[in-house]
Amino acid sequence: MNVKRTIIPIIAIILASFNLRPVITSVSPLLGTIRESLQMSAATASLLTSLAVLCMGLFAPFAIKLANRFSIERAIAYSLILIGLATAARFFAYSAWVMLLTAFLAGIGIAIAGPLLSGFIKQNFTNPSRIVGIYSLALVVGASLGSGLSLPLSALFHTWQASAASWAILAIIAVFFWWKPIEKEPFTNTGSDASGSDNNLKKLFTDQKAWLLTAFFGLMAFMFYTIMAWLPPIVEDMGYSKQQAGMMLTLLTVAQMPATFFVPILNNRFQHRAVWLVGCSLLELIGLSMLLFSVNPWLSSLFIGIGAGGLFSLGLTLPIDEAKNIKEASILAAMTQSVGFIFAALGPFFVGLVRDYTGSFTAATIGMLVIVIAMILIQIKIGNQKHQQIK
Repeated sequence: MNVKRTIIPIIAIILASFNLRPVITSVSPLLGTIRESLQMSAATASLLTSLAVLCMGLFAPFAIKLANRFSIERAIAYSLILIGLATAARFFAYSAWVMLLTAFLAGIGIAIAGPLLSGFIKQNFTNPSRIVGIYSLALVVGASLGSGLSLPLSALFHTWQASAASWAILAIIAVFFWWKPIEKEPFTNTGSDASGSDNNLKKLFTDQKAWLLTAFFGLMAFMFYTIMAWLPPIVEDMGYSKQQAGMMLTLLTVAQMPATFFVPILNNRFQHRAVWLVGCSLLELIGLSMLLFSVNPWLSSLFIGIGAGGLFSLGLTLPIDEAKNIKEASILAAMTQSVGFIFAALGPFFVGLVRDYTGSFTAATIGMLVIVIAMILIQIKIGNQKHQQIK
């Protein structure tokens, strides 16, 4: 019984997390090939990332409704099925609209699963920081697998379509863990947890702290998905091969792993938020500055990866820490991810437009530096506030 209550939920979280990034990150190393094959402009190709991220924002609020109608576990299972079907459909992607449609559908699935995993962690674990570290690490591992294996799989299968579709196997495996073994009661508050809940949830959307967390998440996600989408093409413009550029993206995602796992744990133990938040952002700032001046993109990828990993895990941890109960954790996560991902979707598209207009990535990189500086100002505001739950 103890195993069922601890080990199986952790395995389920890891397997679900593996599915939330490869459909996005597997595109980046293949972006040049996809553009050439489907005759896509840089701006249109950027929609393969931006559209998925936009859907992750637009459809996140529906996660709560699905959880109320079914259960957290069953709603996550449905989202994994949708992600799997969308990913598998890329095997038939011989036109741009098919790729864009799969990005749209996968984005909906990710939008449902993301906030509900936060609520699931709040519901099942007394020390959520450690589990969020595992959750974040699994997200990064999934992203790393997507970026690192796309080119080898493309060579193995002799087609990029088969490479892009192969990630559907992860969803098939994960659904077995979410459909029945951990199925629970519908997603409702009971007992003292429900006392005054509705009033608190209404106040949540006018709370300054909630909007600060949302602004931070939006800027963090803006940078995260922009870098994931465009780092290889930026590096290729510096004179490196496609294989080297893909390896740098892999290095970036691998560098995220230790920061993703340890930063939320360290933040929970040594609660100096400004130190962890600003410190990670400064690493991103240094890495982007090195890219701007074409200084050692390997080292630049390392700095950006460590910074992005720490910021991403903090972006997932803070809403859980601030929430008073399971439902509020899911709703606050849905709020930060909904608004945040809608803004983040502009990032890859912005870089694609600027690249088409200027013919280089210089202006776009300067814009990303400005975004990081704005994020630091918000992080200082968050860090100066004493750790407390949303009122």
